[in-house]
Amino acid sequence: MNRDDFMILKNNLIYFDNGATTLKPKCVIDKMVDYYTNYTSNIHRGDYSNAIITNKEYDQVRTLVKNFIHAEKEEEIVYTSGATESLNMIAFGFFKEILGKDDEILISKAEHASNVLPWLVLEKEGHGKVKYIDLDENHELVVENVKKAITSKTKVISIAHISNVIGDIRDIEAIGKICAESNIYFVVDASQSVSHIEVNVLKSNVSFLAFSAHKMLGPTGVGILYGKEELLNQMKPLKYGGGMNQSFEIDGNYILKEIPIKFEAGTPPIAEVIGLGEAIRYIEKIGVSKIHEHEYELKKYLISKLEKIPNIILYNKNSKSGIISFNIKDVFPQDTSIYLNTYNIAIRAGNHCAKILKDELNIKNTCRISLHLYNTKEEIDVLIDALEKSEDIFKVVI
Repeated sequence: MNRDDFMILKNNLIYFDNGATTLKPKCVIDKMVDYYTNYTSNIHRGDYSNAIITNKEYDQVRTLVKNFIHAEKEEEIVYTSGATESLNMIAFGFFKEILGKDDEILISKAEHASNVLPWLVLEKEGHGKVKYIDLDENHELVVENVKKAITSKTKVISIAHISNVIGDIRDIEAIGKICAESNIYFVVDASQSVSHIEVNVLKSNVSFLAFSAHKMLGPTGVGILYGKEELLNQMKPLKYGGGMNQSFEIDGNYILKEIPIKFEAGTPPIAEVIGLGEAIRYIEKIGVSKIHEHEYELKKYLISKLEKIPNIILYNKNSKSGIISFNIKDVFPQDTSIYLNTYNIAIRAGNHCAKILKDELNIKNTCRISLHLYNTKEEIDVLIDALEKSEDIFKVVI
């Protein structure tokens, strides 16, 4: 699907590491080059022609993001450096101010480090207690277990929309409804979902949402923090400097700008924001439902092939996203990755920043294949052929 738009694929690359970062279509690259080549300037600081163009290109991305995730207002969209910064801002700019030491924060053992460590730090500093929602027999997070985990002390539920190892799609609409009924804040990490399935923050009653551009066909170095207007108004910035203040005086008085600008100190990643906007246009032109349908068909095809190979261990064959985690019996995952690289096949090997998931899988590291719109059955056939010859691995890696 749309493979000709991804110039890097002309290098005979088979790229199955989309969960880590996605490839970039030519239109995104061209859009960023256009900024650097034809109208480079800072934003909201100049009155000359280039600055006016830059302001327009930069500011309209906020509207694109708002519509893409079905938010209510542009003011609820904050530019950040990525999902990691967004989640840290949520934890330390908002929840640090309101959580008592006995307030419960519910997460799961399948969460990415960026949605675990900030909460653990808060707990250590006396702002809440981290509790874990049980995963089911498929290592997936289901609504029933969310209900069981909630107590009268639960104040926050923070989960990924799609987990980055198991690849289960969490029912955030149902969980959001539970949060609304129980007066619980709902935080969603949409990094693995936002270019694969629809994200609707209003329908899902999301309090805060985070994602990165580089996992959705956009550039590195930029991401989004969404927050309900009333919550962002309560949130404190973690960075102070130029652009985010209205005034400051020698007597120590200062006035910050309104949301979202008060969270965006300094010169932002301008070309990257503009590139994010182009990535959204590109995804919307294809349609996230089409992308998901394509990926899921590929996953089913891949699973059917993997199941026929002796010594392949599958950890998530029932999940509904384009993420597949596996190992070859008695082979260290990184050795598998190095071996597949000799076929120009790129996969991920390791713990995938989900370091406490080992308690559920009873294994520390796995190989991960994560699919996107430009992957094909023909690429999967090359992968399967390589894995069927896996007795050659140690001839290659030793």
